[in-house]
Amino acid sequence: MNLTASTAWKAIEAHGKSLAPVHLREMFTRDPGRVSSLSLRFDGILYDFSKQRVEPATLPLLTALAREARLDEWTARMFGGEKINASEGREVLHVALRRLSGPFPGSACDVMPQVLATRQRMVAFAERLRSGQALGFTGLPIRSVVNIGIGGSDLGPKMVGYALRAISHPTLGVHYVSNLDGAQLAPLLQTLDPRTTMFLVASKTFTTQETMLNAQTARDWLLSNLGDPAAIGKHFAALTAKPERAGEFGIAEEAIFPLWDWVGGRFSLWSAVGLALMIAIGPQAFADLLAGAERMDEHFCNAPYERNLPVIMALLGIWNTNFLGATSNAVLPYNESLKYLPSFLQQLEMESNGKAVGRDGQPLACASNPIVWGELGNNGQHAFFQLLHQGGRLVPCDFIAAVRSDFPLPGHQEALLANCFAQSAALAFGKTSDEARAELSRSMHGTELEELLPHKVFPGNQPSSTLLLSRLDPQNIGALIALYEHKVFVQGVIWGLNSFDQWGVELGKAVANSILPAIGDANLAANLDQSTQDLLTFSRQHLS
Repeated sequence: MNLTASTAWKAIEAHGKSLAPVHLREMFTRDPGRVSSLSLRFDGILYDFSKQRVEPATLPLLTALAREARLDEWTARMFGGEKINASEGREVLHVALRRLSGPFPGSACDVMPQVLATRQRMVAFAERLRSGQALGFTGLPIRSVVNIGIGGSDLGPKMVGYALRAISHPTLGVHYVSNLDGAQLAPLLQTLDPRTTMFLVASKTFTTQETMLNAQTARDWLLSNLGDPAAIGKHFAALTAKPERAGEFGIAEEAIFPLWDWVGGRFSLWSAVGLALMIAIGPQAFADLLAGAERMDEHFCNAPYERNLPVIMALLGIWNTNFLGATSNAVLPYNESLKYLPSFLQQLEMESNGKAVGRDGQPLACASNPIVWGELGNNGQHAFFQLLHQGGRLVPCDFIAAVRSDFPLPGHQEALLANCFAQSAALAFGKTSDEARAELSRSMHGTELEELLPHKVFPGNQPSSTLLLSRLDPQNIGALIALYEHKVFVQGVIWGLNSFDQWGVELGKAVANSILPAIGDANLAANLDQSTQDLLTFSRQHLS
């Protein structure tokens, strides 16, 4: 159905027009109970969306849209193991990966036995490395682990590993490599001892160009130092759906961990892709991460829409995008340990919902996912926040912070939180001309004041939400990631698209594979476009 022609959509449009002239200042003034009615709590998380340009009366209109899109049916289909990834003919069962026990239905069978068996193997593998019992080819214990992957096979475990580095193993180094540029892998190899290094190759197909080229380089480095091909079996593990290819690479059968086609890369953190993370933080912390995500799953399935964190977050994004006209969304974590969260969410949201064609193959009737971008908030304040305050663009923001520091220093956390709260308030309320005039009149008057006055006015009315975590612990991080995963799912359902394929990514891979041979052989470039041919010519001149 064309949701934009629905009764719910039309009601929201009318409501939006009535709210358009109302500033956030006025909304707060006329509703003293606004914060309590426009905030939600879940375990150790507070979600304050009172600075969004909505009123309590907006929420029933938005949730009616979710009902009209049959969100409950789609949720039941996903959790019931149906093949809702229709373009690839696959189930979407990443939620099964954080279950601590079964059963969990798949379209053919309960997937939990294989999930739990793989997790038990991961635990045994991780504990051997963490305890120093895992020995390399020369008999020395493994002291460094390098995860080689890209996209979801890199961003998820890297992001969470950095977020939880305060509880990481004190002497076992865990590193991540994803870039084809040798500038990432080469300097890392210079710091590692081949006798004590383990490589984890994360690729569902075991053909991903970036991953396999980096893995081959790591293999060559290891063999050039240790000399014997038998060393591969002691220093490599694989996370893949193609165990036969991992075996051909030289990886021992007991070091090959399965991935399944019902897990998309950007949702794979909870699977064997999380092995490097489990090695870093330990099996118990990894279990706590899963538990936090599972509790968010239960909340998403059971809470009424009006009190449902993922649903409300998703609907606010639709409100900002489709009814206020926002084209981007800024993610602004204030904890250093969350520095990779914006990158992770860029993939999660834009790879999932960055589409203009619906499930039915027809063009969407409305805009879909906004551009997701961001940076550590405290750094951004001294860079792009100027545009947010006075640039004249509507940019909704997600402020994210943990109340308790994972690396406490006297006075630092209080100042950090003060900056986070101040920026969301300043963006919402701004500074009027009268306020700026009163402030300036303390030190200047007349022409001097009038000339400076326009530069000191801040329009405000910039919408934001604040996600406040009690602390950066595994359960809160697990719940936070699952919250955003379900937000993406809800928005995909309402926009009418498939959030679980990524054909645009596949196109780029195919084109790259067609160009690669032409870099070395000019004759193979004849059928390429004129611009690419010229770029190749310049490259050949400077590669030699």
